[in-house]
Amino acid sequence: MLERLLLVEQRYDELNQMLMDPAVISDNARYRDLMREYKNLAPLAEKIRCYKKTNDDLNEAKALLDDGGQDKDFRELLQDELAAAKEKLEALAEEIKLLLLPRDPNDDKNVIVEIRGGAGGEEAALFVNSLFRMYAMYAETRRWKLEVLSANPTELGGYKEISFSIDGEGAYSRLKFESGVHRVQRVPETETQGRIHTSTVTVAVLPEADEVELEINPGDLQVDTFRASGAGGQHINKTDSAIRITHLPTGMVVECQDERSQGRNKEKAMKVLRSRLYDQLVSAQNAAIAADRKSQVGTGDRSERIRTYNFPQGRVSDHRIGLTIYRLDDFMNGAMDEIIDALITADQTKRLAAQEM
Repeated sequence: MLERLLLVEQRYDELNQMLMDPAVISDNARYRDLMREYKNLAPLAEKIRCYKKTNDDLNEAKALLDDGGQDKDFRELLQDELAAAKEKLEALAEEIKLLLLPRDPNDDKNVIVEIRGGAGGEEAALFVNSLFRMYAMYAETRRWKLEVLSANPTELGGYKEISFSIDGEGAYSRLKFESGVHRVQRVPETETQGRIHTSTVTVAVLPEADEVELEINPGDLQVDTFRASGAGGQHINKTDSAIRITHLPTGMVVECQDERSQGRNKEKAMKVLRSRLYDQLVSAQNAAIAADRKSQVGTGDRSERIRTYNFPQGRVSDHRIGLTIYRLDDFMNGAMDEIIDALITADQTKRLAAQEM
């Protein structure tokens, strides 16, 4: 492990020098990739240096104690410093172990989120809108950029489904655990008897794929145009601006009708298609590594019921980690970090335990 830590520190210093090289600075793609690696290594490099300094302090305190020439008060001070240094070293060692865990290669990617109504009809569609609003507000708190890619609205203000992109640092690392079935228990606005209904919504979080990562053969695509339809909008049903793209080898279909321009709708549809195909590829690779999949909290099973939102009791329960919080209103207004942080910690703990077996 010590050898690995030295290699990390050396690479960090090497990256620091490379990022000051004018030839690297002038190459935007290379500079971006090296800067990303540098930022990823920074927390680990900082902990390693802190560990080394604390270890030096510990050895210095030991040497002074072994010298035996100090008075009683000074020796007690040295013993306190020694105990504090040992405690700090143990804590740093645990933090370094977590930072040494293999990173998900998609963690730095932007995401495409797809939310679809499940059981519950119009109430499920309304909750799709509630979840979209929740993610939009969470993105705003983290200063991420959100763009709607495709939406199928209902007359009562819900969505049968909605797809949107979120661009921002660490978007996938924090949102990847949102994939799965979200269950809501509440009294619908359309309910006259005050009865609580249970509805479900499915969320899929896909890492956004770059063109260089996934090459799509244009000959594999069937592109159709049609007139947009929906709950409103002046351009609805007036022009053939909506786009439907079918990926023939997989049968995957993506539609986009939100923009007036055919070109813009095609661009958005290709963005979704590329990310779906990339997610399919990654999911297949992950399925082949069964032991690794068992060690994770859960980031890909679309049929897994992951969370319940109970409005009468004002609680949110995440079933994967057994965590319930009684701040539903805050959570729905984008204050999601408590549960997201707990999911990340649980995932790290499980992966660390699996690594040590």
